Amino acid sequence: MTRDEKRIAHEITSGLDRRHFLRATGAAALAALAASEPKLYADTKLPARADSVILLWMAGGMAQTETFDPKRYTPYAPGLESNSVLSTFPSIDTAVDGVKISQGLERIGRVMDRGTLIRSHRVGDLGFILHSRHQFHWHTGYPPPQSVAAPHMGAVIARTLGSRNPDLPAFVDIGQNLEIGAESDSVKAFHTAGFLGSEYSPFLISDPNDAVSRTRPSEHMGRSRFTRRYDYYKKLVAASPVGKYGSDFQRESLQKSLENAHRLLNSPAAKAFDLSLEPRPSYDIYNTGRFGLGCLLARRLVESGTRFVEVTTEYIPFRYWDTHENGHSRTIGMKQQVDAPISQLILDLEERGLLDRTLVVIASEFGRDMMVEGKPGQQVKDQVKQPAIMTEPKHYGMHRHFTEASCVLLFGGGSPKGKVYGRTADERPCTIVENPVIIDDLHATIYAALGIAPNTYYDVEKRPFYVTKDGKGKIVEALRA
Repeated sequence: MTRDEKRIAHEITSGLDRRHFLRATGAAALAALAASEPKLYADTKLPARADSVILLWMAGGMAQTETFDPKRYTPYAPGLESNSVLSTFPSIDTAVDGVKISQGLERIGRVMDRGTLIRSHRVGDLGFILHSRHQFHWHTGYPPPQSVAAPHMGAVIARTLGSRNPDLPAFVDIGQNLEIGAESDSVKAFHTAGFLGSEYSPFLISDPNDAVSRTRPSEHMGRSRFTRRYDYYKKLVAASPVGKYGSDFQRESLQKSLENAHRLLNSPAAKAFDLSLEPRPSYDIYNTGRFGLGCLLARRLVESGTRFVEVTTEYIPFRYWDTHENGHSRTIGMKQQVDAPISQLILDLEERGLLDRTLVVIASEFGRDMMVEGKPGQQVKDQVKQPAIMTEPKHYGMHRHFTEASCVLLFGGGSPKGKVYGRTADERPCTIVENPVIIDDLHATIYAALGIAPNTYYDVEKRPFYVTKDGKGKIVEALRA
Protein backbone atom coordinates (compact mmCIF):
# COMPACT_ATOMS: atom_id res chain seq x y z
CA MET A 1 0.00 0.00 0.00
CA THR A 2 1.34 3.40 -0.98
CA ARG A 3 1.61 6.30 1.45
CA ASP A 4 -1.36 8.02 -0.26
CA GLU A 5 -3.45 4.86 0.01
CA LYS A 6 -2.65 4.55 3.71
CA ARG A 7 -3.66 8.17 4.28
CA ILE A 8 -6.93 7.72 2.36
CA ALA A 9 -7.67 4.49 4.22
CA HIS A 10 -7.18 6.27 7.53
CA GLU A 11 -9.50 9.09 6.45
CA ILE A 12 -12.20 6.69 5.31
CA THR A 13 -12.08 4.30 8.23
CA SER A 14 -11.79 6.85 11.02
CA GLY A 15 -14.37 8.96 12.78
CA LEU A 16 -17.60 9.77 11.02
CA ASP A 17 -16.54 8.37 7.64
CA ARG A 18 -15.74 5.01 9.19
CA ARG A 19 -19.09 4.87 10.93
CA HIS A 20 -20.91 5.70 7.71
CA PHE A 21 -18.94 3.05 5.81
CA LEU A 22 -19.58 0.34 8.39
CA ARG A 23 -23.23 1.31 8.63
CA ALA A 24 -23.63 1.05 4.87
CA THR A 25 -21.81 -2.26 4.49
CA GLY A 26 -23.32 -3.74 7.62
CA ALA A 27 -26.79 -2.72 6.50
CA ALA A 28 -26.18 -4.37 3.14
CA ALA A 29 -25.43 -7.65 4.89
CA LEU A 30 -28.21 -7.50 7.44
CA ALA A 31 -30.96 -6.03 5.30
CA ALA A 32 -30.54 -8.15 2.20
CA LEU A 33 -30.68 -11.56 3.90
CA ALA A 34 -30.00 -13.18 0.53
CA ALA A 35 -26.71 -14.94 -0.06
CA SER A 36 -27.23 -15.01 -3.82
CA GLU A 37 -28.86 -12.68 -6.28
CA PRO A 38 -32.68 -13.03 -6.21
CA LYS A 39 -33.99 -14.28 -9.55
CA LEU A 40 -36.95 -12.60 -11.22
CA TYR A 41 -39.87 -14.68 -12.46
CA ALA A 42 -42.64 -13.03 -14.46
CA ASP A 43 -45.05 -15.47 -16.08
CA THR A 44 -47.32 -12.78 -17.47
CA LYS A 45 -46.43 -9.84 -19.69
CA LEU A 46 -48.67 -6.80 -19.42
CA PRO A 47 -48.63 -3.73 -21.67
CA ALA A 48 -47.14 -0.81 -19.76
CA ARG A 49 -49.26 2.32 -19.57
CA ALA A 50 -46.79 4.23 -17.41
CA ASP A 51 -43.02 4.60 -17.34
CA SER A 52 -42.65 6.30 -13.95
CA VAL A 53 -44.44 6.65 -10.63
CA ILE A 54 -44.61 9.62 -8.27
CA LEU A 55 -45.98 8.66 -4.86
CA LEU A 56 -47.13 11.65 -2.81
CA TRP A 57 -47.28 10.27 0.71
CA MET A 58 -49.50 12.04 3.24
CA ALA A 59 -47.60 10.65 6.22
CA GLY A 60 -49.34 10.49 9.58
CA GLY A 61 -52.88 9.60 8.58
CA MET A 62 -54.73 12.08 6.37
CA ALA A 63 -58.33 12.43 7.53
CA GLN A 64 -60.54 11.42 4.60
CA THR A 65 -63.60 13.37 5.78
CA GLU A 66 -61.47 16.54 6.02
CA THR A 67 -59.99 16.18 2.53
CA PHE A 68 -61.38 14.05 -0.31
CA ASP A 69 -64.49 12.44 1.20
CA PRO A 70 -66.26 15.29 3.01
CA LYS A 71 -69.40 14.62 5.00
CA ARG A 72 -71.89 16.89 6.76
CA TYR A 73 -70.14 20.05 7.96
CA THR A 74 -70.59 21.26 11.55
CA PRO A 75 -68.90 24.54 12.58
CA TYR A 76 -67.19 24.69 15.93
CA ALA A 77 -68.96 25.99 19.02
CA PRO A 78 -68.25 25.36 22.73
CA GLY A 79 -70.63 22.71 24.05
CA LEU A 80 -70.78 20.89 20.71
CA GLU A 81 -71.27 17.13 20.97
CA SER A 82 -68.22 15.39 19.53
CA ASN A 83 -70.28 12.58 18.03
CA SER A 84 -72.25 15.09 15.96
CA VAL A 85 -69.21 16.22 13.95
CA LEU A 86 -68.30 14.39 10.74
CA SER A 87 -66.35 17.12 8.91
CA THR A 88 -64.88 20.34 10.23
CA PHE A 89 -64.69 21.97 6.78
CA PRO A 90 -67.46 22.71 4.30
CA SER A 91 -67.27 20.96 0.94
CA ILE A 92 -66.43 22.70 -2.33
CA ASP A 93 -67.13 22.01 -5.99
CA THR A 94 -64.50 20.51 -8.27
CA ALA A 95 -63.90 20.37 -12.01
CA VAL A 96 -66.03 17.19 -12.07
CA ASP A 97 -69.79 17.81 -11.90
CA GLY A 98 -71.29 16.51 -8.68
CA VAL A 99 -67.95 15.67 -7.06
CA LYS A 100 -67.07 17.68 -3.98
CA ILE A 101 -63.97 17.76 -1.83
CA SER A 102 -63.04 19.70 1.30
CA GLN A 103 -62.50 23.44 1.56
CA GLY A 104 -58.84 24.39 1.38
CA LEU A 105 -58.11 22.10 -1.58
CA GLU A 106 -59.45 24.42 -4.26
CA ARG A 107 -56.50 24.03 -6.61
CA ILE A 108 -56.58 20.24 -6.47
CA GLY A 109 -60.31 20.53 -7.08
CA ARG A 110 -59.59 22.30 -10.37
CA VAL A 111 -57.55 19.32 -11.66
CA MET A 112 -59.87 16.54 -10.47
CA ASP A 113 -61.01 16.07 -14.07
CA ARG A 114 -57.54 14.68 -14.81
CA GLY A 115 -57.68 11.89 -12.24
CA THR A 116 -59.50 9.21 -10.29
CA LEU A 117 -60.61 9.56 -6.67
CA ILE A 118 -60.84 6.32 -4.69
CA ARG A 119 -62.98 6.80 -1.59
CA SER A 120 -63.00 3.16 -0.49
CA HIS A 121 -59.38 2.27 0.22
CA ARG A 122 -59.18 -0.17 3.13
CA VAL A 123 -55.85 -0.68 4.87
CA GLY A 124 -54.83 -3.83 6.72
CA ASP A 125 -55.86 -4.95 10.19
CA LEU A 126 -52.57 -5.08 12.07
CA GLY A 127 -53.77 -5.12 15.65
CA PHE A 128 -52.49 -2.29 17.84
CA ILE A 129 -52.07 0.69 15.54
CA LEU A 130 -48.62 2.13 14.94
CA HIS A 131 -47.96 4.49 12.07
CA SER A 132 -44.69 2.81 11.18
CA ARG A 133 -46.33 -0.64 10.96
CA HIS A 134 -49.05 0.58 8.63
CA GLN A 135 -46.54 2.55 6.56
CA PHE A 136 -44.40 -0.59 6.25
CA HIS A 137 -47.45 -2.55 5.11
CA TRP A 138 -48.46 0.06 2.53
CA HIS A 139 -44.98 0.57 1.09
CA THR A 140 -44.00 -3.12 0.86
CA GLY A 141 -47.37 -4.82 0.47
CA TYR A 142 -46.60 -7.07 3.44
CA PRO A 143 -47.49 -6.66 7.13
CA PRO A 144 -44.53 -6.65 9.52
CA PRO A 145 -42.60 -8.58 10.59
CA GLN A 146 -41.42 -10.68 7.65
CA SER A 147 -38.87 -13.49 7.57
CA VAL A 148 -37.02 -11.65 4.79
CA ALA A 149 -36.36 -7.95 4.42
CA ALA A 150 -39.28 -6.84 2.28
CA PRO A 151 -38.29 -4.23 -0.32
CA HIS A 152 -40.03 -0.90 -0.78
CA MET A 153 -42.34 -0.74 -3.79
CA GLY A 154 -39.96 1.76 -5.40
CA ALA A 155 -37.08 -0.70 -5.13
CA VAL A 156 -39.20 -3.49 -6.66
CA ILE A 157 -40.06 -1.26 -9.61
CA ALA A 158 -36.45 -0.11 -10.01
CA ARG A 159 -35.14 -3.69 -9.97
CA THR A 160 -37.87 -5.15 -12.18
CA LEU A 161 -37.87 -2.46 -14.86
CA GLY A 162 -34.38 -1.05 -14.58
CA SER A 163 -33.36 2.58 -14.88
CA ARG A 164 -34.79 4.99 -17.43
CA ASN A 165 -31.60 7.04 -17.20
CA PRO A 166 -28.50 5.17 -15.99
CA ASP A 167 -26.94 8.41 -14.73
CA LEU A 168 -29.80 9.05 -12.30
CA PRO A 169 -31.00 7.01 -9.32
CA ALA A 170 -33.94 4.83 -10.35
CA PHE A 171 -35.58 5.37 -6.92
CA VAL A 172 -35.52 8.67 -5.04
CA ASP A 173 -37.21 9.29 -1.67
CA ILE A 174 -37.75 12.93 -0.66
CA GLY A 175 -38.74 14.56 2.60
CA GLN A 176 -38.40 11.99 5.38
CA ASN A 177 -35.88 12.52 8.18
CA LEU A 178 -35.09 9.02 9.41
CA GLU A 179 -33.96 10.12 12.87
CA ILE A 180 -37.43 10.73 14.30
CA GLY A 181 -37.29 9.14 17.73
CA ALA A 182 -39.12 6.08 19.01
CA GLU A 183 -40.31 4.77 15.62
CA SER A 184 -37.13 5.62 13.73
CA ASP A 185 -35.94 2.04 13.21
CA SER A 186 -39.38 0.94 12.05
CA VAL A 187 -39.57 3.76 9.50
CA LYS A 188 -36.06 2.96 8.29
CA ALA A 189 -37.10 -0.67 7.78
CA PHE A 190 -39.17 0.06 4.67
CA HIS A 191 -36.86 2.75 3.27
CA THR A 192 -34.66 0.01 1.81
CA ALA A 193 -34.38 -2.35 -1.12
CA GLY A 194 -34.35 -5.26 1.31
CA PHE A 195 -33.20 -8.51 -0.27
CA LEU A 196 -32.87 -6.86 -3.71
CA GLY A 197 -29.53 -5.32 -2.72
CA SER A 198 -28.05 -1.91 -2.04
CA GLU A 199 -27.99 -0.71 -5.66
CA TYR A 200 -31.80 -0.47 -5.64
CA SER A 201 -32.10 1.34 -2.32
CA PRO A 202 -33.64 4.80 -2.36
CA PHE A 203 -31.52 7.87 -2.89
CA LEU A 204 -32.62 9.69 0.27
CA ILE A 205 -33.07 13.46 0.31
CA SER A 206 -34.55 14.83 3.52
CA ASP A 207 -34.61 18.47 2.37
CA PRO A 208 -35.10 19.35 -1.32
CA ASN A 209 -33.17 22.57 -0.79
CA ASP A 210 -30.09 20.45 -0.08
CA ALA A 211 -30.63 18.07 -3.00
CA VAL A 212 -27.97 19.61 -5.22
CA SER A 213 -25.33 19.23 -2.51
CA ARG A 214 -26.00 15.48 -2.51
CA THR A 215 -24.87 15.29 -6.13
CA ARG A 216 -21.55 17.13 -5.81
CA PRO A 217 -18.27 16.31 -4.10
CA SER A 218 -17.73 18.19 -0.88
CA GLU A 219 -16.49 21.76 -1.46
CA HIS A 220 -13.34 21.17 0.62
CA MET A 221 -12.42 18.10 -1.43
CA GLY A 222 -10.65 18.52 -4.76
CA ARG A 223 -11.53 16.40 -7.78
CA SER A 224 -8.37 14.30 -7.61
CA ARG A 225 -8.83 13.60 -3.89
CA PHE A 226 -12.46 12.70 -4.49
CA THR A 227 -11.43 10.22 -7.21
CA ARG A 228 -8.79 8.62 -4.96
CA ARG A 229 -11.26 8.19 -2.13
CA TYR A 230 -13.80 6.60 -4.47
CA ASP A 231 -11.20 4.18 -5.79
CA TYR A 232 -10.21 3.20 -2.30
CA TYR A 233 -13.80 2.73 -1.18
CA LYS A 234 -14.12 0.14 -3.94
CA LYS A 235 -10.97 -1.59 -2.75
CA LEU A 236 -12.26 -1.74 0.83
CA VAL A 237 -15.54 -3.30 -0.25
CA ALA A 238 -13.81 -5.78 -2.55
CA ALA A 239 -11.31 -6.79 0.13
CA SER A 240 -13.79 -7.24 2.98
CA PRO A 241 -14.01 -10.87 4.14
CA VAL A 242 -16.98 -12.82 2.78
CA GLY A 243 -19.53 -13.27 5.54
CA LYS A 244 -18.38 -10.27 7.55
CA TYR A 245 -20.11 -7.70 5.36
CA GLY A 246 -22.36 -10.01 3.39
CA SER A 247 -22.17 -12.51 0.55
CA ASP A 248 -20.55 -12.00 -2.83
CA PHE A 249 -23.91 -10.83 -4.18
CA GLN A 250 -24.32 -8.28 -1.39
CA ARG A 251 -20.83 -6.91 -1.85
CA GLU A 252 -21.31 -6.71 -5.61
CA SER A 253 -24.58 -4.85 -5.03
CA LEU A 254 -22.84 -2.42 -2.68
CA GLN A 255 -20.09 -1.87 -5.26
CA LYS A 256 -22.70 -1.15 -7.91
CA SER A 257 -24.39 1.36 -5.62
CA LEU A 258 -21.04 3.12 -5.16
CA GLU A 259 -20.55 3.12 -8.93
CA ASN A 260 -24.04 4.56 -9.43
CA ALA A 261 -23.28 7.33 -6.95
CA HIS A 262 -19.95 8.12 -8.61
CA ARG A 263 -21.57 8.23 -12.05
CA LEU A 264 -24.24 10.63 -10.79
CA LEU A 265 -21.65 12.96 -9.28
CA ASN A 266 -19.94 13.21 -12.65
CA SER A 267 -23.01 13.44 -14.89
CA PRO A 268 -24.73 16.50 -16.39
CA ALA A 269 -27.98 14.75 -15.45
CA ALA A 270 -27.35 15.84 -11.86
CA LYS A 271 -28.75 19.24 -12.88
CA ALA A 272 -32.18 17.75 -12.27
CA PHE A 273 -31.47 18.05 -8.54
CA ASP A 274 -30.65 21.76 -8.73
CA LEU A 275 -33.83 23.69 -7.90
CA SER A 276 -32.03 27.01 -8.46
CA LEU A 277 -32.28 26.29 -12.20
CA GLU A 278 -36.08 26.36 -12.05
CA PRO A 279 -37.69 29.59 -13.30
CA ARG A 280 -38.65 31.75 -10.33
CA PRO A 281 -42.41 31.92 -11.01
CA SER A 282 -42.59 28.12 -11.11
CA TYR A 283 -40.41 27.74 -8.02
CA ASP A 284 -42.61 30.15 -6.08
CA ILE A 285 -45.78 28.15 -6.79
CA TYR A 286 -44.19 25.00 -5.39
CA ASN A 287 -42.48 26.72 -2.48
CA THR A 288 -44.96 25.95 0.29
CA GLY A 289 -42.29 24.14 2.30
CA ARG A 290 -40.27 20.96 1.97
CA PHE A 291 -43.16 18.93 0.58
CA GLY A 292 -43.94 21.51 -2.08
CA LEU A 293 -40.34 21.74 -3.22
CA GLY A 294 -40.22 17.95 -3.13
CA CYS A 295 -43.03 17.91 -5.70
CA LEU A 296 -40.99 20.26 -7.88
CA LEU A 297 -37.93 18.05 -7.51
CA ALA A 298 -40.03 14.99 -8.37
CA ARG A 299 -41.20 16.62 -11.58
CA ARG A 300 -37.64 17.52 -12.57
CA LEU A 301 -36.42 13.99 -11.82
CA VAL A 302 -39.18 12.29 -13.80
CA GLU A 303 -38.50 14.67 -16.70
CA SER A 304 -34.88 13.55 -16.60
CA GLY A 305 -35.60 9.82 -16.37
CA THR A 306 -36.03 8.71 -12.75
CA ARG A 307 -38.27 5.67 -12.50
CA PHE A 308 -39.86 6.06 -9.03
CA VAL A 309 -40.03 9.13 -6.76
CA GLU A 310 -41.70 9.32 -3.37
CA VAL A 311 -42.37 12.70 -1.79
CA THR A 312 -43.63 12.70 1.79
CA THR A 313 -45.09 15.34 4.05
CA GLU A 314 -42.89 13.51 6.60
CA TYR A 315 -43.94 11.35 9.48
CA ILE A 316 -43.07 12.79 12.88
CA PRO A 317 -45.28 11.69 15.79
CA PHE A 318 -47.92 14.30 16.73
CA ARG A 319 -47.00 16.61 13.86
CA TYR A 320 -48.26 17.28 10.33
CA TRP A 321 -51.08 14.85 9.41
CA ASP A 322 -50.75 13.07 12.78
CA THR A 323 -53.55 15.24 14.15
CA HIS A 324 -54.13 13.96 17.68
CA GLU A 325 -55.29 17.37 18.84
CA ASN A 326 -56.03 20.73 17.22
CA GLY A 327 -56.97 18.64 14.23
CA HIS A 328 -58.91 21.35 12.44
CA SER A 329 -56.31 24.10 12.68
CA ARG A 330 -53.44 21.77 11.84
CA THR A 331 -55.27 20.42 8.81
CA ILE A 332 -55.59 24.00 7.56
CA GLY A 333 -51.80 24.21 7.63
CA MET A 334 -51.37 20.86 5.88
CA LYS A 335 -53.74 21.87 3.09
CA GLN A 336 -51.72 25.03 2.58
CA GLN A 337 -48.63 22.85 2.16
CA VAL A 338 -50.06 20.38 -0.36
CA ASP A 339 -52.79 22.08 -2.41
CA ALA A 340 -50.76 24.26 -4.79
CA PRO A 341 -47.79 21.86 -5.29
CA ILE A 342 -49.93 18.82 -6.07
CA SER A 343 -52.14 20.66 -8.54
CA GLN A 344 -49.15 22.35 -10.20
CA LEU A 345 -47.35 19.02 -10.50
CA ILE A 346 -50.31 17.59 -12.41
CA LEU A 347 -50.52 20.64 -14.66
CA ASP A 348 -46.77 20.69 -15.33
CA LEU A 349 -46.68 17.00 -16.22
CA GLU A 350 -49.65 17.50 -18.52
CA GLU A 351 -48.11 20.54 -20.20
CA ARG A 352 -44.88 18.63 -20.85
CA GLY A 353 -46.70 15.62 -22.28
CA LEU A 354 -45.60 13.44 -19.37
CA LEU A 355 -48.83 12.86 -17.45
CA ASP A 356 -50.09 10.04 -19.66
CA ARG A 357 -46.92 8.04 -18.93
CA THR A 358 -46.46 9.09 -15.29
CA LEU A 359 -48.68 7.60 -12.59
CA VAL A 360 -49.14 10.00 -9.68
CA VAL A 361 -50.48 8.36 -6.50
CA ILE A 362 -51.64 10.31 -3.43
CA ALA A 363 -52.16 8.13 -0.36
CA SER A 364 -51.80 7.81 3.42
CA GLU A 365 -51.39 4.93 5.88
CA PHE A 366 -54.99 5.21 7.14
CA GLY A 367 -57.81 7.70 7.64
CA ARG A 368 -59.15 9.39 10.76
CA ASP A 369 -62.33 9.74 12.76
CA MET A 370 -63.06 11.73 15.90
CA MET A 371 -64.79 8.89 17.72
CA VAL A 372 -63.67 5.52 16.27
CA GLU A 373 -60.22 4.00 16.83
CA GLY A 374 -59.42 1.30 14.27
CA LYS A 375 -62.70 0.23 12.71
CA PRO A 376 -66.18 -0.67 13.96
CA GLY A 377 -66.36 -4.12 15.47
CA GLN A 378 -62.62 -4.40 16.07
CA GLN A 379 -61.37 -3.78 19.59
CA VAL A 380 -58.30 -1.54 19.43
CA LYS A 381 -56.85 0.44 22.30
CA ASP A 382 -57.89 4.10 22.24
CA GLN A 383 -54.89 6.41 21.86
CA VAL A 384 -56.79 9.69 22.19
CA LYS A 385 -59.37 10.73 24.77
CA GLN A 386 -62.04 12.71 22.97
CA PRO A 387 -64.51 14.37 25.36
CA ALA A 388 -68.20 13.81 24.72
CA ILE A 389 -68.68 17.60 24.79
CA MET A 390 -66.13 19.96 23.23
CA THR A 391 -64.98 22.74 25.50
CA GLU A 392 -62.08 24.20 23.47
CA PRO A 393 -60.95 24.30 19.83
CA LYS A 394 -58.27 21.63 20.27
CA HIS A 395 -61.07 19.05 20.52
CA TYR A 396 -62.34 20.00 17.04
CA GLY A 397 -60.90 17.74 14.32
CA MET A 398 -60.38 14.14 13.25
CA HIS A 399 -58.06 12.81 15.93
CA ARG A 400 -58.20 8.99 15.99
CA HIS A 401 -56.76 6.35 13.66
CA PHE A 402 -59.50 5.04 11.35
CA THR A 403 -58.50 1.95 9.36
CA GLU A 404 -61.86 1.18 7.77
CA ALA A 405 -61.70 3.84 5.04
CA SER A 406 -59.27 6.26 3.47
CA CYS A 407 -58.83 8.02 0.13
CA VAL A 408 -56.36 7.51 -2.70
CA LEU A 409 -56.00 9.72 -5.78
CA LEU A 410 -54.58 8.52 -9.09
CA PHE A 411 -53.53 10.84 -11.89
CA GLY A 412 -52.13 9.86 -15.27
CA GLY A 413 -50.41 6.58 -16.10
CA GLY A 414 -53.49 5.06 -17.71
CA SER A 415 -55.93 5.88 -14.90
CA PRO A 416 -59.42 7.19 -15.77
CA LYS A 417 -60.14 10.90 -15.84
CA GLY A 418 -62.81 12.56 -13.74
CA LYS A 419 -63.86 9.37 -11.98
CA VAL A 420 -64.92 8.58 -8.42
CA TYR A 421 -64.64 4.97 -7.29
CA GLY A 422 -66.11 3.54 -4.10
CA ARG A 423 -68.38 5.06 -1.48
CA THR A 424 -68.58 5.37 2.29
CA ALA A 425 -71.58 5.83 4.56
CA ASP A 426 -72.83 9.36 5.09
CA GLU A 427 -73.22 8.91 8.85
CA ARG A 428 -70.84 7.63 11.52
CA PRO A 429 -69.31 5.16 11.38
CA CYS A 430 -68.38 6.18 7.84
CA THR A 431 -67.61 2.65 6.71
CA ILE A 432 -67.09 1.50 3.12
CA VAL A 433 -70.41 0.57 1.52
CA GLU A 434 -69.32 0.16 -2.10
CA ASN A 435 -66.26 -1.20 -3.97
CA PRO A 436 -63.61 -1.64 -1.25
CA VAL A 437 -60.00 -1.51 -2.51
CA ILE A 438 -57.50 -3.34 -0.30
CA ILE A 439 -53.74 -2.72 -0.39
CA ASP A 440 -53.05 -5.92 -2.35
CA ASP A 441 -55.40 -4.90 -5.15
CA LEU A 442 -54.29 -1.27 -5.20
CA HIS A 443 -50.68 -2.41 -5.54
CA ALA A 444 -51.66 -4.89 -8.26
CA THR A 445 -53.24 -2.01 -10.18
CA ILE A 446 -50.20 0.25 -9.73
CA TYR A 447 -47.80 -2.49 -10.82
CA ALA A 448 -50.02 -3.36 -13.78
CA ALA A 449 -49.85 0.24 -15.00
CA LEU A 450 -46.09 -0.30 -15.32
CA GLY A 451 -46.50 -3.66 -17.07
CA ILE A 452 -45.66 -5.73 -13.97
CA ALA A 453 -48.07 -8.60 -13.32
CA PRO A 454 -49.32 -9.04 -9.72
CA ASN A 455 -47.95 -12.60 -9.58
CA THR A 456 -44.42 -11.55 -10.53
CA TYR A 457 -41.99 -12.83 -7.91
CA TYR A 458 -38.37 -13.05 -6.89
CA ASP A 459 -36.77 -16.29 -5.81
CA VAL A 460 -35.09 -15.53 -2.47
CA GLU A 461 -33.12 -18.47 -1.13
CA LYS A 462 -35.50 -20.87 -2.94
CA ARG A 463 -38.62 -19.13 -1.66
CA PRO A 464 -40.92 -16.96 -3.78
CA PHE A 465 -41.49 -13.36 -2.74
CA TYR A 466 -44.30 -11.85 -4.82
CA VAL A 467 -44.75 -8.20 -5.70
CA THR A 468 -48.25 -8.43 -4.21
CA LYS A 469 -48.84 -10.52 -1.09
CA ASP A 470 -48.59 -14.19 -2.10
CA GLY A 471 -49.17 -13.09 -5.70
CA LYS A 472 -52.90 -12.74 -5.03
CA GLY A 473 -53.39 -9.03 -5.67
CA LYS A 474 -56.16 -8.41 -8.21
CA ILE A 475 -56.02 -5.63 -10.78
CA VAL A 476 -59.00 -3.27 -10.34
CA GLU A 477 -59.98 -2.85 -13.96
CA ALA A 478 -62.32 0.02 -13.10
CA LEU A 479 -59.21 2.01 -12.12
CA ARG A 480 -57.70 1.62 -15.60
CA ALA A 481 -58.79 3.72 -18.55
